[in-house]
Amino acid sequence: VLFQVVEYLRAFLYGRMGWSPMNAHLIISGAFGIYHKETFVAAGGYRSDTVGEDMELIVRLHRTLSAQRKSYRITFVPEPICWSTVPDDIGTLRRQRIRWQVGLAESLAMNRGLMFHRQGSFAGWFAYPFTVFFEWLGPVVETCGYLFVIIGFALGIVSLSVFITFMLLAAGFGILLSTCALLLEEISFRLYKRPRHILVLFAIAVLENFGYRQLNTLWRMAAVFQHLHRGARARLARRKRECPA
Repeated sequence: VLFQVVEYLRAFLYGRMGWSPMNAHLIISGAFGIYHKETFVAAGGYRSDTVGEDMELIVRLHRTLSAQRKSYRITFVPEPICWSTVPDDIGTLRRQRIRWQVGLAESLAMNRGLMFHRQGSFAGWFAYPFTVFFEWLGPVVETCGYLFVIIGFALGIVSLSVFITFMLLAAGFGILLSTCALLLEEISFRLYKRPRHILVLFAIAVLENFGYRQLNTLWRMAAVFQHLHRGARARLARRKRECPA
């Protein structure tokens, strides 16, 4: 559970607050979001054919409103606090992360017209491509990087110094992001008052990079291939239906 606390802080204090000033925010948490009713209804509301309905709605709003050349703003407000339950066993956590990654892929696929749309502004030209390459394909790239270096080291292609440097950089970059997120939280909101709690979170920010993050990456990569396989089966079934008897 503590690993997830650090993850949530990192996601909210970096990603969501970072994209918000550019009106390029691609997700409002399904736990707590406020919408302009007429715009929400006109867009069709939440879809029932995706597991990531909260993200899909926001990406769709960006796509439709920018295509209609309407002035709009989707923003993240950090002050409201909404507590949520998180998975407390590894099986539930695995299913949640796979569901999130599949929902991400579905949201992007259903609204791919936003990418590089001439009216797409920051959401279409920056946030959408960033999400495709770093959030959707990121687990595949990271896993391939680990495999290449480990196999290369085992075969003698990669030297010991390069192997150690790669592993230290991979862990160090993750530690840097997490510790900076905790520092931002302490400077801005100070939700955790006791020094002991802060020290525990900083320890978790280090430990999560040695096993927990890699496990999450494997689950997310499995979700990428699960989504691609499901899409391929759907296209094949559609072709079969379209073939003459």
